Amino acid sequence: MTISKTTGLRLLLCLTAAALASTPLLSQSLPAQALLTRLQKGGYVIVMRHASSPRQVPDKQAANPDNVKLERQLDEAGRAGARAMGAALRSLRIPVGEVLSSPTYRAMETARLAQLPNVRTNDELGDTGQNMQAVSGAQGQWLRDRVNRLPGDGTNTILITHSPNIASAFPDFGMVADGESIVIGRDEKGIVGPLGRIKIEEWSTSR
Repeated sequence: MTISKTTGLRLLLCLTAAALASTPLLSQSLPAQALLTRLQKGGYVIVMRHASSPRQVPDKQAANPDNVKLERQLDEAGRAGARAMGAALRSLRIPVGEVLSSPTYRAMETARLAQLPNVRTNDELGDTGQNMQAVSGAQGQWLRDRVNRLPGDGTNTILITHSPNIASAFPDFGMVADGESIVIGRDEKGIVGPLGRIKIEEWSTSR
């Protein structure tokens, strides 16, 4: 049987719609405390936007000593939030395995202040030097594909990236605040998708 291009396109649209319909909605997401309890068992991917960072780049006098390229860096709230998040991970005994970060200074500073283990950079998580501008569709696709690889060793994977990357990969997520995390895992039906959000201040208040 030969399928016309029009019929094939309609079939593709129907399949896409069905796939989107099966994705858990964030409007039905779990509260932060429930997510933290689940994370203690491992098996999830945490997609995190870097902690609070001013839009403007610092001058030489205001830049951190190791910020030699004068990139955007965390502000006081961002530094405090990153430290508190890391302390909460350790206090709550949430196991952390693979950590991938955007190579930008502000993302790496987030990982360093949180004292995350064995951090590796990945260009696909970066902003390609565009700051708040849209990233490539390929980067969004990479992130969509990567979150489906849930860890099976009893740990949680952490991906530190930027708002445009998250928006490209998951347009239905809406605005993601500085330092906010989206937890990806399996729901009760075994479908991999977003289970909920954790704001950066919610890590420390849940200890």
